[in-house]
Parts: sequence; structure tokens; C-alpha cells
Amino acid sequence: MTKLAEWLVGLTVLCAAWVTLNFNLLDLDLPEPLQQLIWPFPIYLLVVFGCYSLATIGYRVATFNDCQDAAQELQNQISEAKKDLATKGLRF
Repeated sequence: MTKLAEWLVGLTVLCAAWVTLNFNLLDLDLPEPLQQLIWPFPIYLLVVFGCYSLATIGYRVATFNDCQDAAQELQNQISEAKKDLATKGLRF
């Protein structure tokens, strides 16, 4: 199962539960404070998802590793390309 399918299944389950509880399709006798919490629940989930996304991006940026070997290899390839183009008449 792909990640997209996993997210869509999870979102579908959450939406079905929200609709069922919000419109009282099962005739549950929920207390009033719980009923008031159910209505804005999707907004709460969106805010939590945004906070999680920002925290994940911040953590990944903060722990980003430098690849010194790859940088040196790229510099070598650039200098080789410049030499090759210089032999073909291109000036830098």
C-alpha cells in the first residue's frame, strides 16, 4: 500500500467517524461538552498536522548533513568539464 493510500484510508476513517458522531447517526447519548468538542475537531487536526509538519521540517533542516566527499567530487567534475570545454575553444 502506498503512502498516499495509507493517508487516504486514514482520512476516510476519520471523516466517517466525525460525520457519524457529529450528526449522531448512531443515536448515542453523548454529553454536551463532548458534542461541542466534536464540531471543530477537523480544525484541531489541521492545526496539529501543521505544527507536526513545521517541527519535522525544522528538525530535518537542523540535522542536515554536509557531504564533503560528494562536494569534492562535484568540484572535480566541474574542473574537468571546464578543461574539456577549454580544449574545444570555450573561454571562462
